[in-house]
Amino acid sequence: MSRLEQLRSYLNDEAIDAFLVTGSKNIRYLANFTGSFGALVITKDQSFIISDFRYITQAKEQAVGFEFYQATQGLISAVASLVKELNIQTLAIETHQMTAETFLQLNEQVAATLVESPKVIETIRQVKDEEELALIKYACQITDEAFEHILSYLKVGQTEIELANELERFLKSKGASGMSFDTIVASGVRSSMPHGVASDKKIEEGDVITFDFGCYYKGYSSDLTRTIAVGSIDPKLEEIYHIVLEAHNEVIRQTKPGMTGSQVDALARDYITQKGYGEYFGHSTGHGLGLDVHEEPRAAASSDQVFTPGMVVTNEPGIYLPNLGGVRIEDDLLITKDGVESLNRAPKDLIIVPID
Repeated sequence: MSRLEQLRSYLNDEAIDAFLVTGSKNIRYLANFTGSFGALVITKDQSFIISDFRYITQAKEQAVGFEFYQATQGLISAVASLVKELNIQTLAIETHQMTAETFLQLNEQVAATLVESPKVIETIRQVKDEEELALIKYACQITDEAFEHILSYLKVGQTEIELANELERFLKSKGASGMSFDTIVASGVRSSMPHGVASDKKIEEGDVITFDFGCYYKGYSSDLTRTIAVGSIDPKLEEIYHIVLEAHNEVIRQTKPGMTGSQVDALARDYITQKGYGEYFGHSTGHGLGLDVHEEPRAAASSDQVFTPGMVVTNEPGIYLPNLGGVRIEDDLLITKDGVESLNRAPKDLIIVPID
């Protein structure tokens, strides 16, 4: 079924007249509209895009098959008018995508019963089609290339922020529209911080550096992590590097469709725990990837979601030792009918960058 057909199936199953889509990523997913002001109203047999005069041409070009409904007195007022014109009695809304203020305005102005939707569109988005996969694969490809580039660019004395900026420059030169999250370049002791966003710290001989970065390409994201050493590596950090790499590889070898997120998470977590470092692996093994860099499904101890072919999830176990450093290795994985396909090609064996 098409994306709209799947959404209409929900409306039919729940006996709801229409669906109001306000989340920008969900609007893009259903209507291909990338403007900054708009909403969709989907009924069982009609599709409307609501926006103002700034986006008339863009909406008509991008949202093929949608009727344009112009907002002249604000978005909520336009939604209320359209709901009244169509005699909509029940309207599903994305409460998780809107502010309390927007909800209160809808509740006051819209003459229909508002029904909270349980992340219906996000659930549909979990399984990617071929067009989406092609965009994600290219985003992964140029992210791999950026990692290879930064290895040749890296010098002792550079700051983490300089390295982060060079990664962004390189990715944009390859067609990326921007980074998919704040770039993590965490060196030395700072590598023990799982989310050590790039700082003014200078790179020193003997540092390990965790690079965690990704980009958006035509709306779709990538997310890559590699940990390297500069000149030499502390024996304890070298030990945990190989443990993390084996945990990462275990996820690739053993993950299959039909497994739950908690079962996939356990593949990495149990191995790291067996090696004595379970308490130093405090985050989940992975998360979904697509229009959002963090979306469903999750590879987490609390997740009972079943993995199915077409889903894309990250595989990012890590060990973080306070006052010493940390290691994380991450690929983006496509769930296939038989197992998984890694969408990244960047090297994962321990790299020790020589000092000039």
